This record gives sequence, C-alpha cells and structure tokens, in this order.
Amino acid sequence: MVEPSKKLKKIILIVGVTGAVYLILKYLLPLVIPFLLAYGIALLLRPSAGWLAKRCRVKVRGKYYGIPIGLIGVLELLVVMGILGCGLYFGGRKLYAEAGMLMEQIPLWIEALDKWLTGICHQMEVVFCLKRGCLVLLAREMLLGLVTSIKSTAMPYLMVNSMTIFRGVIQITVLWVILIIGVMLSLQEMDAWRERWSHSVFQKEFNMIRKRLRVVANAFLKTQGTIMLLTMIICTIGFWLMGNPYYILGGIGIGLLDALPIFGTGTVLIPWGLFTLFRGEIGRGIMLFAIYIICYFLREIMEAKMMGDKVGLSPLETLISMYVGLQLFGLLGFLLGPIGLLLIEDIVQSVDL
Repeated sequence: MVEPSKKLKKIILIVGVTGAVYLILKYLLPLVIPFLLAYGIALLLRPSAGWLAKRCRVKVRGKYYGIPIGLIGVLELLVVMGILGCGLYFGGRKLYAEAGMLMEQIPLWIEALDKWLTGICHQMEVVFCLKRGCLVLLAREMLLGLVTSIKSTAMPYLMVNSMTIFRGVIQITVLWVILIIGVMLSLQEMDAWRERWSHSVFQKEFNMIRKRLRVVANAFLKTQGTIMLLTMIICTIGFWLMGNPYYILGGIGIGLLDALPIFGTGTVLIPWGLFTLFRGEIGRGIMLFAIYIICYFLREIMEAKMMGDKVGLSPLETLISMYVGLQLFGLLGFLLGPIGLLLIEDIVQSVDL
C-alpha cells in the first residue's frame, strides 16, 4: 500500500482541523459562553478583589476569618454596574429631552410630507389632464389601506410572539443570575482550576485556545469600541455643524447602529441624504453623504487594520475571516472568524508530519 505523500497528509490535516474547529465553535461554544464571560470578568476583578480579601481578614483565637473573594468580586461587579447605570441615567436625561423635541416635530414633518405628496399629485393631474383631486383621494386611500394592513398584520404578530418575548426576558434574567454566580465561583475556584489545567494532558491545547481567545477578544472589543466612539463623534460634530438640534441623540444613535453589521450608518444617512437633496437642500444633503463616506471608510480601514495588527493577521486575512465567520456564525462571526482561523493555523503548525 502506497503511503500518502506529505502534501496529502497536510491537506487531510487542514480539512480535519477545520471541521473540528467549526463544530466546536458552532455547537460547543454557545453552551459555555456565559461561563467564559464570567471567567473573563473574574480575571478583571481578581486583583482588586484579592487585595480587599486580604485586608478584610480578622484573626480570632488563632484563626483567620474574612469575606470570601468571590463575594467581594460580586459586590465590586454590582458597584460597577450601579455606576454605569447612574451614568446612563444622567446621560439619558439629555437624550430624553432631545427625544421629546423630536416627538414634537413629527406632526410637522407629517404635515410637510402631506403637502409635498399633495403637490406632486396636483402636478400629475395637470400633466395627464385628470380631474382635480382624484389622485389626492387615491393616494390618501392607499395610505389609509397601508396603515390598516400594517395594523392587521402587526397585531397577530404581537399576540403570537408575546409569549416568545416573555420567554426571552426570563432567559436573559436567568443568564444574568448565572453570570453573577459564575463570576463568584470563578473567583473562588480560580486557583484550583489553574492547578487542574497545569496537570492536564491537554495543557498545551488549553493554553493555545486561551491565548487566542484572549488576544482576539481583546483586539475585537478595542477595535469595535474605538470605531463606535469615533463614529459617534464624527456624526455628532457633523450634525452640530448642520445645525441639527438633535445632534447628540442622532450621533449616539447612528454610532450604536453602526456597531450592527447588518445595518450600519448608511441605513439612516443615505435615505436621509437623498430626501434632503430632493427637498432642494443641496448643502445639507452633501454634508450627510460626506459623513457617511467618512464613517464607511473609517470602519473598513480601521476594522481590518487594527484587528490584523493585534491578532497577527494581514488586513485581507482579517477581512476574509470576519466575512466567513459572519456567514457561518451570524453576528458573533466577526469575533469567531479570526479566532477560528488562528486556531486552525496554530494546530496545523503544531502537528509534526
């Protein structure tokens, strides 16, 4: 029997490793994500929690008693969440004020849209020699029919999916409870788990996966956070220069929307820019398209460049892995794609053929 060539062995190895990594990321990883997140938070809290745990020890009759490090870590986490909640509250007051101003303008926009549509209908009636008012009545009947159709479609959907929404709220609540308990137990048992890993047969593989998860997750969070913050700043400044009274609300909203790969800044800025141009406001329309172009190239360049520099992939490799990951794993694929590619490369290189 002819022994397979080294090249064929390499191909079989790459295919096998790729399949194994895909199965793990697709089916196993979702089951342990809450615990990985809890462990990551525990690593961040461990230095301060450990310092406080040592300072809170009291000696009674020759024995030391103190607050468990896990409980201290959970209290720290709750304090941080409380501070963030206060920040969101006070920041939300400004957004609420702008949202109120926006709601007051909606009837005026609807009235302006009605006048615009009425004017177009009258112009078409003159061009096609139709009876005055017939197209206006037809357009109004179509709009009323559209509203009625939306209501009749939305109500059954809401009724059917209300239980699904309720179940989702319960699941999120349970996940939060599991996360908090996981942080406490991770802090409490971290040394024991590290001892087990150091004596495990798969120590090398554990260290490899842990290193790649840490590097890619850190790079992804820093990259997306930086891009989102810069997008918010660019949009806020652009809207302020345009004289938009909702520049803070609009800048933050579009920055958050840009973090969702399915939507992006173009979901709002392109239709808004076209509508502004049709109204004859050429300068404002050009300004909106300029903001979109800046935000678009900012994301495309920084996402591939920053991720590639931090994880050790070229910009093209990063872009391809993120796109493939998006197609295979959904939104998490932007993070799992580069992780999977790096794991495949590391495992293949570690096997001696």
